Amino acid sequence: MPVIRRATPDDRVVVAAIVHAAYAIYVDRIGKPPGPMLDDYGRLIADGAVSVFEAPDGVLAGLVVLLPASDHLLLDNVAVRPERQGEGIGRRLIAFAESEARRLGYRELRLYTHEKMRENIALYLRLGFAETGRGPQAGYDRVFMTKRLGSAA
Repeated sequence: MPVIRRATPDDRVVVAAIVHAAYAIYVDRIGKPPGPMLDDYGRLIADGAVSVFEAPDGVLAGLVVLLPASDHLLLDNVAVRPERQGEGIGRRLIAFAESEARRLGYRELRLYTHEKMRENIALYLRLGFAETGRGPQAGYDRVFMTKRLGSAA
């Protein structure tokens, strides 16, 4: 049975490799490495911000980075190994992010993505996120999105 669990320091190298593999296709499209490729996963793991999707065989197949803010939870990054994409792992990680937001008492989950990552924007819209704006941030042309969450059932 697959499990989503908090990443440990021993996962750092694999987490970084998954992010680099998952985002590599966007480097040419946006003209530089996407923001998640530049993050310090050792620090994010130490801060408790990274959770991993561990397949039944023990292989880490994906991850999510969640950052708490005062009034929302930021879904900072979701990444899945390219060879495991299309299996619903990303959707499960996003559902996990929604559950974590509710568990922590948040009523809103936010994210941003690059405007040229059209397939991601379409997925987020299908999952109930709404676009709230577009604009430059940290040197990237971003699309900002939010999902209002009901209380936990």
